[in-house]
Amino acid sequence: MNLHEYQAKSILKEFGVPIIEGKMAETVDQAVEVAKEIQKSTGSDAWAVKAQIHAGGRGKGGGVKIAKSFEEVKQYATDILGMTLVTHQTGPEGKYVRKLLVERGMFYPNADGVVDVKEYYMSILLNRKSGKNIIMYSTEGGMDIEAVAQNTPHLIFTEEVDPGLGLQAFQARKVASNLKVKGTAFKNMVKFVAALYKAYSGIDASLIEINPVAKTSDDLILAADAKVNLDDSALFRHPQIAELRDIHEEDPSEVEASKYDLNFVKLDGNVGCMVNGAGLAMATMDMIKLSGGEPANFLDVGGAANAVTVEAGFRIILKDPNVKAILINIFGGIVRCDRVAQGVVDAYRTFGKIPVPVIVRLQGTNAVEGKKLIDDSGLEVSSAITLGEAAVLVKEVMS
Repeated sequence: MNLHEYQAKSILKEFGVPIIEGKMAETVDQAVEVAKEIQKSTGSDAWAVKAQIHAGGRGKGGGVKIAKSFEEVKQYATDILGMTLVTHQTGPEGKYVRKLLVERGMFYPNADGVVDVKEYYMSILLNRKSGKNIIMYSTEGGMDIEAVAQNTPHLIFTEEVDPGLGLQAFQARKVASNLKVKGTAFKNMVKFVAALYKAYSGIDASLIEINPVAKTSDDLILAADAKVNLDDSALFRHPQIAELRDIHEEDPSEVEASKYDLNFVKLDGNVGCMVNGAGLAMATMDMIKLSGGEPANFLDVGGAANAVTVEAGFRIILKDPNVKAILINIFGGIVRCDRVAQGVVDAYRTFGKIPVPVIVRLQGTNAVEGKKLIDDSGLEVSSAITLGEAAVLVKEVMS
């Protein structure tokens, strides 16, 4: 599950991660009021007005603006709220902006009137190869980390952390040292790294990315941005975070699939897939491509598939107008093939007639019974025994 920036920062703050003062707004008037509140508490005369969508590259797409007056806050809020923001992560369809984050501008002077702000990059994620958590960081904050990795890889540092031991004090100091911060900023960076790792572990995150981490003119270390991805399998331990889910930011088909505990990801192809097991699903998609088609989705009905979930899977797949055929590929291990077959029959009866060819391959537990259910139903369904046969049938119906 992904979080909006304002949600992520609120959670990080609970773990002691310093953030830039700000507040979410859903209307233009609210945005202006937030800016006034920030000025009253900090004396700030500049504010960042930031679109809240689940995608990066907001600034380049026009979704982040720096306002230097209340009039500009109002104008930028008017421009951004309700816009369809297109970035390199949203695709050409973009995302509709429903919320803003208004924050204090971070380029303010210190007591001597000097503006001395530096930006760094920092993220924490799992290194699956080593089985350890890894802190990735760089002096080149505020930029695409991919570009930094490609053009100046020597400026990216990593620190692996044994999850059983946790982050050690010397490791936090090493990070601060490599970032070349000094004095008070050094001490604050050490505290920042420690708090960030505590948050990563505490909320079962799969990724925390702060770009940029800002060193302000008065040597504070703050999260100027925040991207937090959570491990869906651990959300049961964090019901208060699960409640922050914003279904507006997700594909409607994926939202519907989650109601039935279906693992669904929409793709851009023309052959709908219904499979049990992630590995078999990947193999099935490979087979579709080798047959000249393109998978329209990843749909894993799981080991508890039944007539209800199979029918729901059909309904979700058929909402995609690009689907020209559906391939059902079930290996009956935990799930019984006759249950899946009954779901196919029930779906046909519900829809009256499924408007695209359907190919069914059943193997394993109760495969014979499942095939008989389909054959006796009188449905226009093509049956296959092997993956090769299914591939031929897919090619035939797509030609």
